[in-house]
Amino acid sequence: MSQNPHSDPYQQAPELAELTLGKSVSYQQHYAPELLQPVPRSLNRDAIALAEPLPFHGVDLWTAYELSWLNSKGKPMVALAEVEVDAHSLNLIESKSFKLYLNSLNQTKFESVDALKAVLTKDLSECAAGKVEITLIEPKQFSTQRVSELAGHCIDDLDIEITDYSFSSDWLIDSTDEKQMVAETLSSNLLKSNCLITSQPDWGSVMIRYQGPKINRESLLRYLISFRQHNEFHEQCVERIFSDLKQHCHCSKLTVYARYTRRGGLDINPFRSDFEQLKEKHRLARQ
Repeated sequence: MSQNPHSDPYQQAPELAELTLGKSVSYQQHYAPELLQPVPRSLNRDAIALAEPLPFHGVDLWTAYELSWLNSKGKPMVALAEVEVDAHSLNLIESKSFKLYLNSLNQTKFESVDALKAVLTKDLSECAAGKVEITLIEPKQFSTQRVSELAGHCIDDLDIEITDYSFSSDWLIDSTDEKQMVAETLSSNLLKSNCLITSQPDWGSVMIRYQGPKINRESLLRYLISFRQHNEFHEQCVERIFSDLKQHCHCSKLTVYARYTRRGGLDINPFRSDFEQLKEKHRLARQ
């Protein structure tokens, strides 16, 4: 199996050298939007030959579980935040900087929930250089939050032996039956990749909904497992999966949706599709 050829260009990128990720920092408890750090999406997209017009639309759906601020009387308030960052934005938002930014709100007063939402929308849109939509979920709405699992047939019970954990898209070569056209949804909870900067593990589940030649499920599972020691951000992994499936499996319609477990009170859930919008926003049990 081929090795990942794209690690060195990432590590050499000056945009990544400036990130706080992996570095010791002091926490600020008063509003500090300058803490937010962008990462150009082009770093990954150039590496996998993605060019405009992009072959997909989508969002990075973040859930912030540790959002707190002070009301006008100084009383602490809490909420959950769903943050949708358009996949066509110029930048993705670096996760540690996002966490630090949210913590900077802890001792900051806001006149209302709407005022907080306006500030979040402005700051995150400027960091992403694109469209960002915010939904704030207040405590009175917590009981309405659902836990579910990804749609589709889970392929994790396939009895396969793994001896090589090197990332490779070669598993997808000749993995389709061109005589059998299908429309199906498959899922796996065995997605694991590593942070591009720190190499810390990122655990996720992924749903693949497609139309086209039937994909060999064993080959697909081996491909997904090959991410296990691969270093890349969540959003980049999902776009790589989308691109590899399009290239090697000739899907006429394709959606790739991953939900990663939370770190630092944040989970990241990238959604990419060329035919549908994101509807399934419920968190998974592992999140």
